Amino acid sequence: MSTEDEINEIVDAELAGDRAARLRRDAARVEELAYHQFEGRAYKVFEDELYREVQPIVLGMLRKGSLVRLALKHSERQGWKFFADPDDLRLLKSSSEARDTVMVDMVMAALKKVQRDLKQGRGWRADYDGPRGASCLASYFITQCVLVFRRAYVRWAQGRVKWARLHAVYDFTEGAANETGIGRLLGATDYVVDSAIFGTDFEEILDEQAPETQAVVRLTVMGFQGSEIADKLNITHGTVRSRLTRFRKALYQASCGGRIWIPKELHARWSSREPHMQRVLRQAGRVAA
Repeated sequence: MSTEDEINEIVDAELAGDRAARLRRDAARVEELAYHQFEGRAYKVFEDELYREVQPIVLGMLRKGSLVRLALKHSERQGWKFFADPDDLRLLKSSSEARDTVMVDMVMAALKKVQRDLKQGRGWRADYDGPRGASCLASYFITQCVLVFRRAYVRWAQGRVKWARLHAVYDFTEGAANETGIGRLLGATDYVVDSAIFGTDFEEILDEQAPETQAVVRLTVMGFQGSEIADKLNITHGTVRSRLTRFRKALYQASCGGRIWIPKELHARWSSREPHMQRVLRQAGRVAA
C-alpha cells in the first residue's frame, strides 16, 4: 500500500462524513482561495482550520509510530539516509510534549510547502484520481507532513542532544557525568562523579559571569577542546584558558560560600599553612595551567 493510500484510510477512519463530501468542500475552498491568490486573511483562516482538523490525527500517528514508519519508507524510496533512534521513538510514544514539539515544526514546514505549491499551480487537485480514489485536503496535508518529517525529527533530536550536553553540568546520570560536566571542567581524572552531587546552582553561577566567559564554559561542558573553542570564538588558546581560570575561581569561591558543593577529591592538594581562600584560588589557577 502506498503512503497516500495508507493516510487516506487513516483520515477516513478519523473524520466524519464520506470522502466525496470532503472533496466537494475542499474543491470549493481551494477555488475561493485561488481568487485571492492564496494570500490574505481568508488563507490564514483556511490554514488554521486545516491545522485544527489534522492536529489530532498527526499526534495520534506520532504516538503510534505510523508517521515515523511512513517517513522512513519515503526516505528509503528517495535514497535518503534517515535513522530514527529507538529511544527517540519511545519518547515520542510516551511524551505529549515531545510529540507537540515535533508536530509544530513539521506542520509549519508542511503549511509553507502547501501554500507554495498552490501558488505555483501544483499540489492538491480535486480531480486527482489515485488507485484508491482522490485524497481530500486533510490526507494531502498529512502526506506533506510525512515528507517534511525527516527534517523536523533531526532538528528535534539534535536539540535533545544539545540540551543534554548543556545540562550535563548538573544532570549527572551514570557515566555521562565523567565525560562532560563539572568533573571535566575542573580537570577530574580518576575521581568518579556520583549522581547529582553538585546541585543546580552551577547555572546560576555561570549566568553571573561575563558573556565571553559563559561561551567558553558552555563549549567546554559540551565536550569541545581548547583549540576547537578558540577557533569557534575566534580567540587565542591562551584566552580560552584564562576565561576557564576565571570561572574556576568563581566556582571555588561559590564553594567556600556554600552555594555549590565540590567534592574534596576535585580540589588540588594544598599546604595547610596557606589561608583557605588563597589555597582555593591557587588551585583554580593550577587546574587551568
